[in-house]
Amino acid sequence: MVTKSYNVLFICTGNSARSIIAEVVLNRLGKGHFTAFSAGSHPRGEIHPLTRAVLTRQGYDVSGLRSKSWTEFTKPEAPRMDFIFTVCNHVAGEMCPAWPGQPITAHWGFPDPVAVIGTPEQRLKAFADVEFQITNRIRLFINLPMDKITRMSLHASLTELGRPRT
Repeated sequence: MVTKSYNVLFICTGNSARSIIAEVVLNRLGKGHFTAFSAGSHPRGEIHPLTRAVLTRQGYDVSGLRSKSWTEFTKPEAPRMDFIFTVCNHVAGEMCPAWPGQPITAHWGFPDPVAVIGTPEQRLKAFADVEFQITNRIRLFINLPMDKITRMSLHASLTELGRPRT
């Protein structure tokens, strides 16, 4: 049972799909215990229309979403993060900023639905598949006994959640 409120930042390159989906999903599923944010190393400046479509279809509120830079979260007035997750392989290899407060970090790679080429139905399915994967990972995350395990064990659990399944 989570007894504290945690801030979580999801990072991707463009901040138009995967990180946005993770932000929206965690804000709903973790309401009261988690506050999620998202950002990009090179934000596109807009949310991908299929991200909005998939989230809206699932009943999520997409008003107020925006694509933003990770530099917003390095400023002194920014919320202090407890967890930071990279959700795309490209940004995982980039040099990330120094985050204040020593948050626990982990990589949770998901396929890039923006990169899918195909029919409109195939592209929408790619976004829906990623939303499903992210939602499942977040459900596992929010059920970890965060107040009962050590920081090192928690980091190991989060890293394990991000490993590809064979």
